Amino acid sequence: MLLYLHGFRSSPQSTKARIVAERMQALGRADDYVCPELNVAPQAAIAQAEAAIAAARARGDKSLAIVGSSLGGFYATWLAEHYGCRAAVLNPATQPHRDLAKYLGEQPLWHGGGTVRVEPAHMDELRALAVPRITHPERYYLLAATGDEVLDYREMLAHYAGAQVRLLQGSDHGISEFADYVDEVLTFCGMGQ
Repeated sequence: MLLYLHGFRSSPQSTKARIVAERMQALGRADDYVCPELNVAPQAAIAQAEAAIAAARARGDKSLAIVGSSLGGFYATWLAEHYGCRAAVLNPATQPHRDLAKYLGEQPLWHGGGTVRVEPAHMDELRALAVPRITHPERYYLLAATGDEVLDYREMLAHYAGAQVRLLQGSDHGISEFADYVDEVLTFCGMGQ
């Protein structure tokens, strides 16, 4: 199973999530792809991810790899540490309790309209999910952009020290050229050709 975790205020309709879904379809592995619409509450989002993992395992799928973008990369790291699986993190948040504190209150969603309400308790939940240091760097692939306008790529490099790294010079938080790297991500996750 390949579990894709989108970022803050994003959805399964994000460009990167759609690119991964389309590539999995082209590889004949659409049934191995899961991308839940994550709750804004971190503990609820983790519970959704764990429910997807449990459902796949109940169907007999024992394999697991995770792709996480931005806040989804933070969640992917926590899950990878707990499940001992591979994770590809795309411009991942490393300090979301700090970075998201400025978004307290009602926030618009990027896809499909609507809003979410970010509560102070969510920052506490994020702190509780923090992984101070990854234990098996070889299980991680980091795709980071030096031009990320939202998060600092240097914090990503420090947090994922020893991981397989693809550092993009320039680019942006959304990784506009992600289609050029999707096969590399999927190969690392064991889902490529």
